[in-house]
Amino acid sequence: MSSESPVSIQIPPELAGQRLDQALAQILPEYSRSRLKGWIEAGRVMLDGRLPRPRDAVSGGEAVELRPLLEPVHHDRPQAIELDVRYEDAAIVVLNKPAGLVVHPAAGNPEGTLLNALLHRAPELAALPRAGIVHRLDKQTSGLMVVAKTPAAHRHLVAALAEHAVGREYLALVQGELIAGGTVDAPIGRHPRDRKRMAVVLGGKHAVSHYRVEERFVGHTLLRVHLETGRTHQIRVHMAHIRHAIVGDPAYGGRLRLPPAAGEALTAQLRGFGRQALHAARLTLEHPVSGEVMSWAADIPDDMHALLDAFRAHRQARSDD
Repeated sequence: MSSESPVSIQIPPELAGQRLDQALAQILPEYSRSRLKGWIEAGRVMLDGRLPRPRDAVSGGEAVELRPLLEPVHHDRPQAIELDVRYEDAAIVVLNKPAGLVVHPAAGNPEGTLLNALLHRAPELAALPRAGIVHRLDKQTSGLMVVAKTPAAHRHLVAALAEHAVGREYLALVQGELIAGGTVDAPIGRHPRDRKRMAVVLGGKHAVSHYRVEERFVGHTLLRVHLETGRTHQIRVHMAHIRHAIVGDPAYGGRLRLPPAAGEALTAQLRGFGRQALHAARLTLEHPVSGEVMSWAADIPDDMHALLDAFRAHRQARSDD
């Protein structure tokens, strides 16, 4: 275990009346309330120059000095899983996740995840929540992710995501022919009957997706989607909501739809494409240390490339008839 640099913050006025440990848990969401409570009890928190108790009520405006103690927050097994790293420095690592790789352990996927791979690559990430993972991609979605390597970078990225200051663009092949782009502004929450799925529901969390047409095919469209918010399955749910579900989506896509006069090649590609045709193609953020705006792009993977090529060949064949 080791200490990191002290954190100096001020209690916002709107948190007046709350317990100190409750207030700190809201200001510093990267640390659990139980962990913060332990640090207060261990004398690692000063409130206006004095040692407080976790239950002490705050008035708002107090100065807080916190000396975090880095220690493992989970005990997942490091595993030597190859990663496609696109950028790395002392604060962050940007990687291109392949389809099929689960981001972090959960029921049904206790090992073999991105988190296990990160712990093998950089064991010190064990001291960070979810090994520095600040956002996720679904198992069968490919593309770019950023991971924090220090507590300070973690705080910065969590805040940037909450403020919608991280740019994320996806390429999505959807059913149906769209002639123009648009915006889906529809709240997302748990499906009322199937708890494993999400849905557009009243009272759900605010969710906004912007899309524009990237390329048109017969009966299908390739979209470039920009996330304004980052809800679970957001693009998949929003596209299904406007009746343009993502091709191959097992949860929201419905039955397979073949375009008119689909030949053997395109039919085989569609039937053999075993995941949603969704790829996180571009990531833009402000570096947590330098403040520089940085951007990365990742080409679509081979399986999605082959599917798009089959659609292009089908479009050409139709135009030649």
